[in-house]
Amino acid sequence: MAMITFDTLKFANTLKAAGVPSAQAEAEATALSEVLEVNLKEQVTKEDWRREIESLRREMMTCFAQVDSRFIPLERRLIIKLGGLMALSIGIVAALVKLL
Repeated sequence: MAMITFDTLKFANTLKAAGVPSAQAEAEATALSEVLEVNLKEQVTKEDWRREIESLRREMMTCFAQVDSRFIPLERRLIIKLGGLMALSIGIVAALVKLL
């Protein structure tokens, strides 16, 4: 996870220079620092995205391989049936030619 630094002293000094009382400026700097820490703790980085995308790619390739393996027996059965139908059709045509 990427770390984002927040300079509370610089922020408090900027507020003080703008006329904010010292105690209030320091309290605001501390509060903002805590908010940023909580909100940015679970921030997703590019590396997180890359890992997730790679994981999804591997999962998809596994699923595609499973689908492909299911089609191989179906393809064989289809070829055998079509071959049988072609042989039957040729036989029928040959018989009709002889008869006619």
